[in-house]
Amino acid sequence: MSWGAELWDQFDNLEKHTQWGIDVLEKYIKFVKERTEIEINYAKQLRNLSKKYQPKKNSKEEDEYKYSSCKAFLATLNEMNDYAGQHEVISENMTSQITTELARYVQELKQERKSHFHDGRKAQQHIETCWKQLESSKRRFERDCKEADRAQQYFEKMDADINVTKADVEKARQQAQLRQQMAEDSRAEYSSTLQKFNHEQHEHYHTHIPNIFQKIQEMEERRIVRVGDSMKTFAEVDRQVIPIIGKCLDEITRAAESINQKNDSQLVIEAFKSGFEPPGDVDFEDFTQPIKRTVSESSLSNSKDGKPESRFTSKSKGKLWPFIKKNKSPKQQKEPLSHRFNEFMTSKPKIHCFRSLKRGLSLKLGAGPEDFSNLPPEQRRKKLQQKVDELNKDIQKEMDQRDALTKMKDVYIKNPQMGDAASVDHKLAELGQNLEKLRLEAQKFEGWLAEVEGRLPARTEQTRRQSGMYEPQNTLTVNNCAQDRESPDGSYTEEPNQESEMKVPATDFDDEFDDEEPLPTIGTCKALYTFEGQNEGTISVTEGEMLYVIEEDKGDGWTRIRRNEDEEGYVPTSYVEVFLEKNAKGAMTYI
Repeated sequence: MSWGAELWDQFDNLEKHTQWGIDVLEKYIKFVKERTEIEINYAKQLRNLSKKYQPKKNSKEEDEYKYSSCKAFLATLNEMNDYAGQHEVISENMTSQITTELARYVQELKQERKSHFHDGRKAQQHIETCWKQLESSKRRFERDCKEADRAQQYFEKMDADINVTKADVEKARQQAQLRQQMAEDSRAEYSSTLQKFNHEQHEHYHTHIPNIFQKIQEMEERRIVRVGDSMKTFAEVDRQVIPIIGKCLDEITRAAESINQKNDSQLVIEAFKSGFEPPGDVDFEDFTQPIKRTVSESSLSNSKDGKPESRFTSKSKGKLWPFIKKNKSPKQQKEPLSHRFNEFMTSKPKIHCFRSLKRGLSLKLGAGPEDFSNLPPEQRRKKLQQKVDELNKDIQKEMDQRDALTKMKDVYIKNPQMGDAASVDHKLAELGQNLEKLRLEAQKFEGWLAEVEGRLPARTEQTRRQSGMYEPQNTLTVNNCAQDRESPDGSYTEEPNQESEMKVPATDFDDEFDDEEPLPTIGTCKALYTFEGQNEGTISVTEGEMLYVIEEDKGDGWTRIRRNEDEEGYVPTSYVEVFLEKNAKGAMTYI
């Protein structure tokens, strides 16, 4: 794989490619430089933030930091300063180890590239000069041959004419012989120049140019390796500060754990305790006597205007009943979750809300055991069945990937130029290990499922195969469970030993919202090989077939394609050549 042998006639393209490589390197330098600026600005902002919330000396705020929560906050601020310092270290190391070094390397690379292409142009100019010399020698030989032929014809004409003197004939004969000699000399010179040119041309295309292109190839490969090393350094610089950042976070955690609410409460008592005794009982005043009574010192009314008046000062008035508030009804305090769910289910459905609810409505108030033994039998069976189905899907996905890699390996074996077959063995071994782990996990959950189903009443085979489907009589299980935990006054209580997890039952009502619009096309693709899509979710394609791409590879080795309105599925990414559109249209025209 040598550029000199394979790209002997691509001088201009190599020149463009190497320039593009330098541009990529300069772009990466610019990226790292901007990253260092972000780290510096981030560290500066963190320091300013920490400084902003530091307590001011000789102020009221300084007294507040006697509480353990405030002390923890102060420790957090101090650790944030150290945290900011680590981001400054990242910026400094990236500048010194990546930006500066790569900038120097780019200058050296430009000089080396200039030297190599100068040698290449010089070699091209030399072969072009040899070619011009060959052409000149050839034209001279052609011209001399024509002139010799004309001189010979003139001599023969003069010799045949009886009216021409003998001197004129002799002169014509000598001229013809001279021209003939010149033609022979030109022929010898042309032959010599041609041999020289052929030798120079062979040296040019088999020695000089291959050597120059080999040097250019080595230069480009060094550039690629340097970029990879710089990326490793980029990650290593971050990794070096992770332990120190972890220590900062550990100190913040320890500061949070040092908070003592009892001590803080005691400090509040010591700070605000007045020492006064609470007010005594109010004396009874008898208004049944017809005579004018004397205003009692303990009376709360004013005899002049009839407005209530406290016998305490305004300062203590606000402290008589500081905690009296209007009580809310139990339903206002907390409406049962079952009532809110029933209200949602009986209201007019909103498509986007219901889809979100289907995907993510799950209230987890505690993690249960792995075999869901804390749940009732029927709920436990559904959970185990759902887990088994998920594991089976994962197993099928791993098997599909293994099949695709096996076919790819077969292609590499038949066509070694497409790739190294040995490079796939490691991934195949890894997939085999993953499959074994998933099968063992599935067997474990299937055993628990069989144990549960053995204790339950007999079920039909069709019902056993359902995955995550609730029976019609169980569609209100969530509501019934919630109502069972509802107290007589309407409040909602949670049982301590029951996992509170609510999921939307999968019924026919859900299917109304599963008919989503088809995905838009984002490009086209051409099948490089024939693929028999025998597994669920895949689609068969034939070599050379053109199809539409509706979802590109997400990193799992599969691309989603569409043949027509009713046929779509996944194919291995290595089996197709994808042409993505810059502006993917939302609609498409089917084949």
